[in-house]
Amino acid sequence: MGRKQAREGAMQLLFQMDLNDDFSDESLNIFLNNFVFDEMESQYVRESISCIRDNLKSIDDHIIENLEGWAIYRLAKVDLAVLRIAIYEILYRKDIPIEVSINEAIEIVKKFSNEDAFKFINGVLGGFVRSLDNEK
Repeated sequence: MGRKQAREGAMQLLFQMDLNDDFSDESLNIFLNNFVFDEMESQYVRESISCIRDNLKSIDDHIIENLEGWAIYRLAKVDLAVLRIAIYEILYRKDIPIEVSINEAIEIVKKFSNEDAFKFINGVLGGFVRSLDNEK
């Protein structure tokens, strides 16, 4: 499946890490040893989780800045994980078009979250991208 499966795996791992408050390499390795990913997918999961973990405060700050009437602690863990991955891709993966990152985030949240979550995710990411455009 490629990057789509890798994104879903990264989301599931971030969800687990956040739930257990354990962002360790050991958690990452256990996850990758228990699920089947090809080499490219494993590399994406490793790189994305490492970068998100290293930049978690900055990524979360971007999320907080674009939440309207919400607090980050009130977000569903799935939605938070999806937002973290999308913002990671937009900020740190210039090889992935912004539109692809947003579309994939919406597709993942449609699959794993409640039926209206995609509207919320789209709104937060849209606000984030607009704020980046305003900074230029």
